[in-house]
Amino acid sequence: MLYDEIKKANVQAMKDKDTVARSFYSVLLNKIMLENIKKREKGEEVNDSDIANILQKTIKELEEEKENYAKVNNDEEVKSIEKQIEIAKKYFPKQLSKEEISKIIMILEDKSIPFVMKYFKTNYNGKCDMKEVQEVLKSL
Repeated sequence: MLYDEIKKANVQAMKDKDTVARSFYSVLLNKIMLENIKKREKGEEVNDSDIANILQKTIKELEEEKENYAKVNNDEEVKSIEKQIEIAKKYFPKQLSKEEISKIIMILEDKSIPFVMKYFKTNYNGKCDMKEVQEVLKSL
């Protein structure tokens, strides 16, 4: 499971005294634990697709943070955030391309926006960006 891999990497980062990786893993593990608490209230467990969603949100947050540091010319923080993004992408599942998304949509009988979005959220959660699905759908 992805969670176990991340925990092992966190321990390794501590052993290597890699402060950037260590802080990233700490934040990521906290987000996963919070999601786990929410899921347990519903009687569910966190799975790899939930972790992929957390990673996707974290990458977006880091990209925004990196842009802000770049605006104020803080190169040290930009490099640190780039390393964190690189670490996050190691655990991120391969994303569907626009062509693959388009092929999947063409196979579906109902091509209405609510149906397609629900289909992708159910079957490809964490494997595609929902904004990209919406863009492809609108272009068809």
